[in-house]
Order: sequence, then structure tokens, then C-alpha cells
Amino acid sequence: MQTSFSITQLADPNIAEADKILRNCVHCGFCTATCPTYVTLGNELDSPRGRIYLIKEMLENDRPADAGIVKHIDRCLSCLSCMSTCPSGVHYMHLVDHARTHIEETYNRPIIDRSLRAMLAMILPYPGRFRLALKAARFARPFRGLIRALPGMKPMAAMLELAPAIVHAKNRFSEPGEFIPEGTKKGRVAILTGCAQPALDPGINKALIELLQRKGIAVVLPEGEGCCGSLVHHMGREKEALTAAKTNIDAWMGEIDKGGLDAIIITTSGCGTTIKDYGYMLRHDAAYAEKAAKISALAKDATEYLATLDLGEPTTASNMIVAYHSACSMQHGQKITRQPKELLKKAGFVVKDVPEGHLCCGSAGTYNMMQSEIATKLRNRKVENIAKTGADIIAAGNIGCITQIAGGTKTPIVHTVKLLNWAWGGEKPEELVS
Repeated sequence: MQTSFSITQLADPNIAEADKILRNCVHCGFCTATCPTYVTLGNELDSPRGRIYLIKEMLENDRPADAGIVKHIDRCLSCLSCMSTCPSGVHYMHLVDHARTHIEETYNRPIIDRSLRAMLAMILPYPGRFRLALKAARFARPFRGLIRALPGMKPMAAMLELAPAIVHAKNRFSEPGEFIPEGTKKGRVAILTGCAQPALDPGINKALIELLQRKGIAVVLPEGEGCCGSLVHHMGREKEALTAAKTNIDAWMGEIDKGGLDAIIITTSGCGTTIKDYGYMLRHDAAYAEKAAKISALAKDATEYLATLDLGEPTTASNMIVAYHSACSMQHGQKITRQPKELLKKAGFVVKDVPEGHLCCGSAGTYNMMQSEIATKLRNRKVENIAKTGADIIAAGNIGCITQIAGGTKTPIVHTVKLLNWAWGGEKPEELVS
């Protein structure tokens, strides 16, 4: 794609990077076939190619975002399926992230939209606030129909719809501390505690920690660690995202200095994609560039790390059929497609691929709240495809996907590490206990 940025514009490293990405695009349109919003809406402007044109025109002319551009960029899930499809290596993720920052800085959203986004940014990254919000949602949930009918309040109704019936309290698996391994120590890792996941399902990290302890791995939950920054990053609130990244980098570098780390393990793949990008996000920060690159190199999805261990033979046999849902942030963002399925097979499960597995379930961070109608269509499509597998269980590696898909099916959906922990001597997941 030909671009016409001025020399002055290209002095901005972010514009220079956008120019490089835009020039790689050859207009082939392969991305349209695998884009969930284009497949759902059939609008060229709701495809990666269409959005690339909109971003190019906005940035080249150095103009504020307008309502039309914002509508189509907001509809992007950042699922990154287009990056898996693109034959030219267009790094759409970095381009759309830059566009979102530009929108946040130059566009004045309607008051209700702006307020809802600010509320999400103030609540979701903070576990304590998130728990309180979930408790309050239980009282407001019966009124979600009335709320949905109010102008601009569909996102609030969607939030109430997604709120779980049970809100989990803090436990020792979501508090700073170190877990000593059984027998000979074979390694030491940190695990991202997370922000939403401990309130929604603290059993995920509990299962991983217990499995790693049995396999000789020491696990640390660092003091001072916080949200990975993904949620605000995808809202275009870049200063907040970089502050979150630096906070975590400081916490993890502190643990590296104390006793070394073989890996930083993440059990929410959406967080993993962002943490693996810290090196890029902070590449121009003289104080953090090197440290950020080191942290990104250490970041591993739970299944990515478990695949490197000698787990031995499973102790709990099961021939249950598992439909493996590969989260977009896993398969497209991190290119992890083999390890989760191989581990599940090794654990004794019969693993089935989900038809149209490349298409997003509609979760995508805050997307299922802010774009609930599109998200619901994608969820229903995903659930229909899962049903075709005849599975007894659905496995997934991202809490957002688990929450989203669970709202449309009665088939139990369980985090992959909980199934692996069960197979190698841990508790049976509560989702499977009748």
C-alpha cells in the first residue's frame, strides 16, 4: 500500500511504525474471509482491510477521529485472526492499537459511552473493586431488561447479564507468597495473579499451582503485581496501560533478583498476548526497554510451559470427549495451537477441534459488554459449532472466553489447566461434579 506521510509526521516513531505496517498491506482481501465482524456484518469497513484504509486516511491527514471511524474501529474484536491469514505479514495488532490511542486522544465520545468506558477502566483492573461491582450486580441484575431499554445503556445491561451468581473471595492462591514444591526443586516460576480471574474463578491458578508443586516447581505470586494493562490498552488508554506494564515489570524483576525465574506463567491468554508485547510497547522507554524485553521473553502460557515438563503418566484416567476452544489470543495472538491439545490428549481425553475454530467467540475483553449484539451473534455461532463435536466438556485457556461461552451452553466449560491438574492427581474440577 502506498502512503504519503510527511517527513515531519515520520519523525514520530509511532507514525513511522504505522507507515511500515501500512506499506506491507497489498489489498489482497484474504483477511476478510476470517474476520468475525465481516463474516457477521458483511460490511467492508468492518473488515481488517476496510479498517486499514480508515486508519491510513485518518493518520495521513493528521486529523481527529470522527464518529464513522470510531464505529468501525470499536467493532474490531482485536481477535487477530487477520494476522494468521495475512500472507504479507501485516502487523494489524500494532496498527489498530495505535488507532485506538489516537481515537482516545482526539475523539470526544458521547457522555454515556465515555462514562461506561471510564467505569470499566476504574473497576475491571482492580480485583477488590471488581468483586464489589459483581456483588452489586446481583441486586441490579433483575432490572437488566429495563436498563437495556434506556438510550445508550445496552452495555450496562450486558454487564449485568455476564455477572456471575457466585463471587469468589480472596484466597491464598490470589495473594502474594511463595509455594514450595514437593520433593526436589526443579525450577522456579512466577504466575500472574490477574485481576478479573481471581474473582470469577480462583480455582484456575489454584489448579496450576498445585500441579506445578507436585512436579517440583516452586511458584511465586509477587508482591506489587497488578493488572497486565490489556483492558485499558485495548481502550486506547495507553498511559494507563504502560503504567500497569511498568508496575508488573518492577515486581517480576524483583523476583528475578531474589531467586531467579524460569518463566512468568499466565493462565489468561488475553493477558499473555499483552505481556509478550511489553518489549514492543516500551521499546522507546530508556528506563524500561531492556527490562520489558526480558519480561516478554520469559512470559509463557500455562500450557506452553507445562509442555516443557516431564509430567509422567496421568494418574486419573478419563476418556471424556473434550471440545478444545482455542482462544483468539492463544491461537492468533501467541500462535499457540499444538501444546494445549497435546497435553489434553496425553491426559487421556478425546480431543475434538471445533468447526470454524478460527472465529472469535465474542468475548474480547470488554467487547461482549460494549458491542453486545455482535458478541451474542458470535457466541451463538461458536456454541452451535461446539455442539457439532458431541463433546462432554469444553476446554479453554482464557477466562473471558469461558464466561462468554458459558452463557450460551449447558455443556460444562473448564479451564485447560484444571483438567490437566485433575489428570495428574489433583481435584476433579467443580464444573464436572454433579
